[in-house]
Amino acid sequence: MTAASSSAARRRLIGIVGPPGVGKSTLAERLADADAQAAVLPMDGFHLPQERLRELGRRERMGAPDTFDVAGFIRVLRQLRTDGTVIAPGFDRTVEEPVAGAITIGSGILTVYVEGNYLLHWEGVADLLDETWYLDLDPEVRRRRLLDRHVSSGKSPAAAAAWIESVDEPNARLISASAARATRTLAVD
Repeated sequence: MTAASSSAARRRLIGIVGPPGVGKSTLAERLADADAQAAVLPMDGFHLPQERLRELGRRERMGAPDTFDVAGFIRVLRQLRTDGTVIAPGFDRTVEEPVAGAITIGSGILTVYVEGNYLLHWEGVADLLDETWYLDLDPEVRRRRLLDRHVSSGKSPAAAAAWIESVDEPNARLISASAARATRTLAVD
């Protein structure tokens, strides 16, 4: 076994899951920042490009389970188990597009915090993770955070509220339905 594959074999994948606005990205980044041998793999990099979503008639539902490259996400999770260095896509929130090759997870990384909405929903994903932590937050606080996020990204308050009701909240209900599959539930504020 090479040093790179040995590192990958010891690598732990910790899933951080929960509805939109619960703080998954914030927690994952804080944990990785506190550990030089940790990194974050956000599910957002696996969004289908907006052009493809428009072709499929799904742009107005961006963020729903069928608006992601699930096979590509699973492929990268498997690579994290076998390859020393793994290249993955990132996501540019300013233009809401995936960015190919934006994330490099090097051979010295022993813990990867995999964060995203559907880690417990998509078939086969949870099986590739060592643990899954479901973040639980008061729904009103979560919705206020979402509203602030959407407005700061350029949506009007009315458009942000409409997006939350038509896209984020249906997704939140779907994600919450899989919460019991998590290995841990963490109350966050």
